[in-house]
Amino acid sequence: MLRRDVLKSLAALAALPAAAWAEEPGLQLAAEATAFDQDSVLDRARALARAPFTPRPQIPESWRNLTYDQYRKIWFDARNALWENSDAPQRVDVFPPGLYFPQAVALHVVEDGQSRPVRFDIGVFDTTDKFPDVDLDETLGYSGLRLRAELETSGIFQEYAVFQGASYFRGIGTGEIYGLSARGLALKTGDPMGEEFPDFTAFWLETPTPGSDSIVLHALLDSPSCTGAYRFEITHGAVLEMQVEAHVFARTDITHLGIAPLTSMFLFDDTMRQRFSDFRPAVHDSDGLLIHNGAGEVIWRPLANPAALQISAFADNNPRGFGLMQRKRKFSDFNDLEALYHKRPAVWITPGEDWGKGAVTLVEIPADLEIYDNIVAYWRPSAPLKAGSQRQMSYTLHWGADPVVDVPDMPLKVLNTAMGGRPEGGQIIAIDFEDAAHVPDDLSAVEIILRSSAGDTSFGIVQRNPETGGPRLAFTFEPGEATLAEFRAQLRLNGAPFSEVWLYRWTAS
Repeated sequence: MLRRDVLKSLAALAALPAAAWAEEPGLQLAAEATAFDQDSVLDRARALARAPFTPRPQIPESWRNLTYDQYRKIWFDARNALWENSDAPQRVDVFPPGLYFPQAVALHVVEDGQSRPVRFDIGVFDTTDKFPDVDLDETLGYSGLRLRAELETSGIFQEYAVFQGASYFRGIGTGEIYGLSARGLALKTGDPMGEEFPDFTAFWLETPTPGSDSIVLHALLDSPSCTGAYRFEITHGAVLEMQVEAHVFARTDITHLGIAPLTSMFLFDDTMRQRFSDFRPAVHDSDGLLIHNGAGEVIWRPLANPAALQISAFADNNPRGFGLMQRKRKFSDFNDLEALYHKRPAVWITPGEDWGKGAVTLVEIPADLEIYDNIVAYWRPSAPLKAGSQRQMSYTLHWGADPVVDVPDMPLKVLNTAMGGRPEGGQIIAIDFEDAAHVPDDLSAVEIILRSSAGDTSFGIVQRNPETGGPRLAFTFEPGEATLAEFRAQLRLNGAPFSEVWLYRWTAS
């Protein structure tokens, strides 16, 4: 499944003209209700984990066989949204099944301690006359949901989050457009035997109180290896906040567990511009992995599109935060009138408790087109999760242009990394840092810490970049016979960290 194809299809659906008004039933709740509290999904996940995994039934073949163009010809009519024409501060849309979504997701609404299912009704969708005839039966349901609220203008409900496909979900700060995705859980990412993709199989939406900027969403996760109960408290704004509580129950021994996974796209930037014939100077949803580790270091690792699969593990104990950033924020950084990569959000993850020993793990997959999400980042605990055991964790995701929180005395940020060949051989590597009031006029006082695991580097020089106003560290690298080198660089002032720690893995192309 290519998530990016789905994103393109949804964008195309939004651009289609609305059908003429007809009497629409709107999203309807079933009459039957069941009691619901904060333990309902937890109890269900725990019980489910005691039984063998049973795949959900697939929807009719006529839906599964829809082509990309056919799927674009059916879309949700926003006049049928949940809580439309009410004083609720949120609206909820649903997505049709089919194409990349062969199984239905159960949707429920919770109010006054009672849960009621949302019934499937093809009448909530509009279609063109080119949409084919499809079968209707009891296996049908919606494939996901979209959240909307009055973000900028009273009476205008704009979207800010989507849950659709496996355990994927996306968010944006006000005024941004969708880019990278998050997932409920990652299993066996990058393993030779293949990755396992858990599914959110059911959602429960708590009815929001009038005037609230937040909504609570519960989700049930199921997979051959485990089950899970998730609670999301989502608050929209310039920086979108998602507070997550998760319980994972293991059916089998899990040795490769990925907590708070993020998935993004990186095609090229100034470190590898020569590999792509493209009018744009860069193409990516994210340009770096940022880590605030348990020792207090702030680490910046520029992303790469390697020639072969790369997996990097940044060992840590009780990480304070990590995330995939998009630091380039000017149109000229990308020169793309359609994709608008400069408006894609970054995501910062803050653990809610001590996570113990493990590693922030970065997976970089070779890609030749921007339709592929080839970057994955997550926390991998050192201790395996044994069959029959459970793990509880909480964390907060912040989505926005600059969403990093809880990092005191933030050092100078890395703005850009560029490299290229020298006529006489070797590479020139230039690292630009931001400007700040405490950057001294005399940069000769700045100390350079520079190490390489292979090859030879020059001592480096720090100069002021006249465009950014901040310092630039430049050095030369002679790889010799090396085909891989790990770099570590940092600026220090008066014996203390002055910049982020810059890490980079160079490979011979």
